[in-house]
Amino acid sequence: MKNIILLVCCFALFSCEKKKEKRSFTNVTVETIFSDSLSIRAIEVMDGSLAFAANRGVFGTVDLSNNVVRTSVQMNDSILPEFRSVAHTDTDFFMLSVANPALLYKTGSHGQMELVYKEEDEAVFYDAMKFWNNKEGIAIGDSMNGCLSIIITRDGGETWNKLSCSQLPKGIEGEGAFAASNTNIAIVGNKIWIATTKGRIYFSGDKGNQWKLFETPVTGLGDAHGIYSLDFYDENIGFAIGGDYTKPQENKKNKAFTTDGGKTWNLVAEGMEPDYKSCVQFVPNGGGYELVAVGFTGISYTKDMGETWTELSDEPFYTIRFINDSIAYAAGKDRISKLIFK
Repeated sequence: MKNIILLVCCFALFSCEKKKEKRSFTNVTVETIFSDSLSIRAIEVMDGSLAFAANRGVFGTVDLSNNVVRTSVQMNDSILPEFRSVAHTDTDFFMLSVANPALLYKTGSHGQMELVYKEEDEAVFYDAMKFWNNKEGIAIGDSMNGCLSIIITRDGGETWNKLSCSQLPKGIEGEGAFAASNTNIAIVGNKIWIATTKGRIYFSGDKGNQWKLFETPVTGLGDAHGIYSLDFYDENIGFAIGGDYTKPQENKKNKAFTTDGGKTWNLVAEGMEPDYKSCVQFVPNGGGYELVAVGFTGISYTKDMGETWTELSDEPFYTIRFINDSIAYAAGKDRISKLIFK
């Protein structure tokens, strides 16, 4: 009897050890499901579909059950806006244009998109948008009048109010965010982190009422160098990536990791791959160890918190979102694709 119990215990321990083995992706299959002459930098997974918005006023959805794509065009007078930010609540989809005028649309009550915010100024340029919950959301843009542009809604996107510079940390001249993938913002619970072109992190623990600044080492190598994307696995573990899109082969000071909620950041894989990337996302259920980064330079993967990376493909994309721990959708120049990681 004792021998049987011992064998059972050994088998159980062995099974647990097997479960703890870390997964490792070695390849990715890319299946293009939508092609058009568009620049698609903003995608959002929402209730069985993938919503997207692009330049030339184009926006649409991909039905994830059958990959059927539906598109529409949004005009404002004679303007075909360039959309690089999208977000959603349980009931509405939002899209925000870059440049002047800034145009923010939400799902209307009569089957048409409704303009809920407009800002006109030669300096206006919005970069990313996200929601904490069904009522409260935020969009961020380049600096105007000495501080970042930040607008917030507290009523489900019906109205948006711009924060004054007195409510924000002091800005740096020329500081903004790169509108490359709609991933300059990360939200976990009530907390928010915003990454800037100067390698700084704006942090709020109370949904944008009070703010503080965290410094990162991803800075100082030129005007086009900085953080292009960040993601948080939980309220402590986060990753920031970027580089310089004008010098995409440079891989210095372009990857940093935090384990204390963004207070401190450490460079990883310094001087090693990957080079410039415009979007990084944690792999779901990866324990904070696994990330995938994409850019027009290809698709890279790490299973050790960014210490070492494997290039899985040279297929170019601007942005990516996972729907589970092995399937993602990515968008870029002229296409949206389904990515299957193995």
